[in-house]
Amino acid sequence: METMDERRDAIVALVNEKSNITFAELKKRFPQVSDMTIRTDLKALDEAKRIVRVHGGAKSVEQVIGNDDLLGKRAVRNVEAKQLIAEKAIKLIRPNTTVFIDSGSTTTLMANLFPDVQCVIFTNSLSCGIELSKLTKARVYMVGGLLNRNSLSVVGYSALKEMDPVNYDMAFLGATSYDDQLGFTCESAEDNAIKRMAISKAVQNIILMDASKLGRRGSFTIGQLNEVTDVVMDGNVPDDFRQSCARNNVMLH
Repeated sequence: METMDERRDAIVALVNEKSNITFAELKKRFPQVSDMTIRTDLKALDEAKRIVRVHGGAKSVEQVIGNDDLLGKRAVRNVEAKQLIAEKAIKLIRPNTTVFIDSGSTTTLMANLFPDVQCVIFTNSLSCGIELSKLTKARVYMVGGLLNRNSLSVVGYSALKEMDPVNYDMAFLGATSYDDQLGFTCESAEDNAIKRMAISKAVQNIILMDASKLGRRGSFTIGQLNEVTDVVMDGNVPDDFRQSCARNNVMLH
């Protein structure tokens, strides 16, 4: 029998696969589950921003946002925490290094604060690229490939091929959630491939994530805690996560 978490993960996967699903279809997929339980699952998944609950069923986040830019929606949430994380992340920058910057609202804030020092910067984020264009001493490379209109990022085979030959000293990566078993996760398979490529090519892997994302399960694993070197968060970090970082020799900022 499926556990609650397994059932909810299956619901998210089904919604993402079909883009939208009716309550009747969910009942058919989970015949042993009561109507009330399915409604509770949809409410919880909607609150966790893993799906969007609509009248008569649910839709995937990307389906609802469409071309209206998911990044723009994210940018208005937890602004103070993201600003604090960006300010902390900037302190980790070292001159004369090769840096990869992931797409996302927090990394865009970080790009806005990036010091004008000699370094080489790669990014697959259009919004980060715009912020970095004001730098005069750094060389900034935009990774080319397929445009993800929701995250204003570049993804796909061409992007991965361009990233593969480069050895990064530091990679700054966003995550949408963290679970003790699943590790750091996100909700886009294409963005996840970019993040995993960066982790495989960087010496120092730095996750930027606010504490509200702890204890949540996502669809695609970016990496486990022991695969990163640093985690930059706001000030609301639970003791158990601090202890997990210490056990895995991860610097918590």
